[in-house]
Amino acid sequence: MIPKAAQWKKDRVGQLEDILKSDGVVGIVDISGVPATNMLDMRANLRSGMTATMAKKTLIRRAWNNAGLDQGHLDVLLDGVVQPMLVHTQNYNAFQLYNELDKTRQGRAAKDGEIAPDDIIVEQGETEFAPGPIVGELGAVGIPAKIDKGKVVIQKSTTVVKAGEPIEGDLGMMLSKLGINPIEIGLILSGVIEEGTVLPADSLNIDTDAFRNDIITAMSGAFNLACNVSWYTSETLPTLLSKASTEAFNVAVEAGVSNEKTIPVFISRAQGRALALAGHLDSSALDDELAEMLGAAAASAVVVSDAPSDDAAEVADQPEEEEEEEEEAGFGGLGDLFG
Repeated sequence: MIPKAAQWKKDRVGQLEDILKSDGVVGIVDISGVPATNMLDMRANLRSGMTATMAKKTLIRRAWNNAGLDQGHLDVLLDGVVQPMLVHTQNYNAFQLYNELDKTRQGRAAKDGEIAPDDIIVEQGETEFAPGPIVGELGAVGIPAKIDKGKVVIQKSTTVVKAGEPIEGDLGMMLSKLGINPIEIGLILSGVIEEGTVLPADSLNIDTDAFRNDIITAMSGAFNLACNVSWYTSETLPTLLSKASTEAFNVAVEAGVSNEKTIPVFISRAQGRALALAGHLDSSALDDELAEMLGAAAASAVVVSDAPSDDAAEVADQPEEEEEEEEEAGFGGLGDLFG
């Protein structure tokens, strides 16, 4: 007699199948090693943006198959996952989902026998501990400590465990007392599937600011290239028309073509040349209007020349002591001159 599957398993498969058939992004998270209390806090912070459903691999595979999805895609998502949890969201894309889950990463105290992910270094300096048995306890796990000025002090920076080595005995507990929690936990995303495309977690871990700047740089380069080769699009036409208008205006001015835009330029040039010529003539040869214009131009030039420069302001701001020193130096020179 074939045993019947428990009803709760059928219900969970049906729940997972509904999630997989709905729109949005589906991901697999590995929650192995996450304590229950931490897990509750992490899930509570995520509920507004996504759903998180814990299930065994066999149930996820059954629901995946019932939803008509590619089993090869699921194999990629479950690769290396110890304790899976299915996450689903319609509020985030794949990259946003990765960033949200990445925020749950945190450290916890190491247990006896756990492997150090990186070199664990206890830095030299004061601790928060008062003098007492803690000095001996630190020394027992290889952390040199002493009492100095009423405080427990780490005597020198020490690598207590190297990456890949086990954290043994009470070392993990002592490290936690020092504020060092080397074991990283969190809702670690294995990968997602979005619109039929599988994206492993390592392809989602990007520097969004740098990526945005790269896109802006590429767009700017493409725009400049399109303008330089006169490639007409809705984006380049305003710039190309402005450039053509400026170039046409310059050609018209140089060629002496008279129109409502170039005539003011010609008049301004003629006026400037007339004033320059008038400046070389005797005042008796000038009429009143021209003399007045020439005087106004000269007054304007005087105002500009009278404006104090930065160097003059610095000289004016020098203290009087320097002037006195210069006077004394000058008198000394006269005395030397007359012996």
